[in-house]
Amino acid sequence: MAATTGLISSRTSTFFSGETSSFISPPFSSPSSSLRFAPANLRMVRIPTLATASKPATTTPREPRGIMKPRKVSPEMQALVGAPEISRTQALKQIWAHIKQNNLQDPQNKRIIVCDEKLKKIFAGKDRVGFLEVAGLITPHFL
Repeated sequence: MAATTGLISSRTSTFFSGETSSFISPPFSSPSSSLRFAPANLRMVRIPTLATASKPATTTPREPRGIMKPRKVSPEMQALVGAPEISRTQALKQIWAHIKQNNLQDPQNKRIIVCDEKLKKIFAGKDRVGFLEVAGLITPHFL
């Protein structure tokens, strides 16, 4: 009983199929025989099957979930973003747009936000806020 192996050469891109090996006898018949290793530039052929074929994409879009789902916001947040419902990601984008537009970053340390009156209402009355605190400070404004 012999099995045929198919190998592809990366240099010539040809298919070698004449090589057979036996399952019964060991690959090395005696200590004096030479070692039979496949060259490093050869690799096994992968044949796509039904199980590995990709599935067609669905045409109906999913409902947004998690931070992408629009939620009702507090009146303070509405004053800044201008919408009664907004997703967390869109709210963060609009807050950063407000910060950039009004030049509210500390010139010495860009990671610090110097709050104006609108931002103080959202950021619990703080005068200065680190950029990593922003996501945590807007959480109470999502109802």
